[in-house]
Amino acid sequence: MHIIDIPQFIKTHITKRDKSLFENDINEYNELLSANIRGKSVLVIGGAGTIGSSYIKAILSFEPSRLYVVDTNENGLTELTRDLRSKHGQYIPEDYKTYPMNFGDDVFRKMFVNEGPFHIVANFAAHKHVRSEKDHYSIEAMIDNNVFKAKEFLDLLVTHKPEHFFCVSTDKAANPVNVMGASKKLMEEVIMAYSSDIKITTARFANVAFSNGSLLDGYIQRLFKKQPISCPSDVKRFFVSPEESGQICMLACILGASGEIYFPKLDEDEMVNFKDITLDFFKEMAIPVTECLSDDDARNRAASKSIEDPHPVYFFTSDTSGEKLYEEFYTDTDEVDMIKYEGMGVIKNAVKPSKTQIENCISELKMLMTSEVYDKSAIVSLMKKHLPDFEHIETGKSLDQKM
Repeated sequence: MHIIDIPQFIKTHITKRDKSLFENDINEYNELLSANIRGKSVLVIGGAGTIGSSYIKAILSFEPSRLYVVDTNENGLTELTRDLRSKHGQYIPEDYKTYPMNFGDDVFRKMFVNEGPFHIVANFAAHKHVRSEKDHYSIEAMIDNNVFKAKEFLDLLVTHKPEHFFCVSTDKAANPVNVMGASKKLMEEVIMAYSSDIKITTARFANVAFSNGSLLDGYIQRLFKKQPISCPSDVKRFFVSPEESGQICMLACILGASGEIYFPKLDEDEMVNFKDITLDFFKEMAIPVTECLSDDDARNRAASKSIEDPHPVYFFTSDTSGEKLYEEFYTDTDEVDMIKYEGMGVIKNAVKPSKTQIENCISELKMLMTSEVYDKSAIVSLMKKHLPDFEHIETGKSLDQKM
């Protein structure tokens, strides 16, 4: 099997950019970034994931004095440290620690209070996959992580204020059609309710190419395990590289005014079809493919496949709950600044509900989750009450029912 250069493949076939979308903005604001990061104490929650670790690499180039990283993924933290310490010329502060813990637990609060103050805090801990929407249990876990814990953390930050706080969002929060996007939209409203108390920003951005757990990252796993590939034929997405995902979060965190939502400045014609990426991937790997008629057909072909046989690939029409055939970063009612930055747009008029409104919403959600009418449809209906632009797409099928 021919091993390809993944970063180069991303540039050539997915983003189709020779340099980062945000390179010019980083150069333009280099002095301001340096003044706000150099010598500062940084805490990154959810730092073992693709976006969190890319944010860490972006911010380390400006030499903070301390870096503490929190994540529930102990193996991910180990790989992050190995990656940083193995890279030639990589700056790592003397005071660098990783903690495998949940940011909603008491031990995290103890660490945060005793080891602070932290000048820069970024939160990447979130349920981020549409496939996490299955039933009321999975949805409760998603809302607990993306909304309830986020608010509890904000209450802690109010009494231990950082200079900059960033909380990651998603493009799926604009006109959401799935519970993950709606939970992130609700998270945006939670943080906006605190934007007068804390300097706080967020960013919506595109799919991160080959990010941990993504469809494209799964291709590598399937090939090593000699398993077939399954891919939607009708879904287009905006993409950024892992490097770009960290850079836009760093720029939004440091440069943004409180309450602003950032997004990558991408045109509609820059969306890429998953099927096209898949065919390019196998072409680059020098592996012929054969298109299959079903999941079973693909599995059967893979099981009997010889080294010389083409690799089985099943392209299907998307039919699972919450799937949108396209993505968007803002709505018609948003006031958007497309001038200030070369690679980023900024939503300036995000809704800023009162803390009372947020507390009422969370109280209603928690009450529902302890009631006898606790099911998926009831949660979706209540979320629609608080998010009028939430138009849930329900098909009765989950991504976990597919390969």
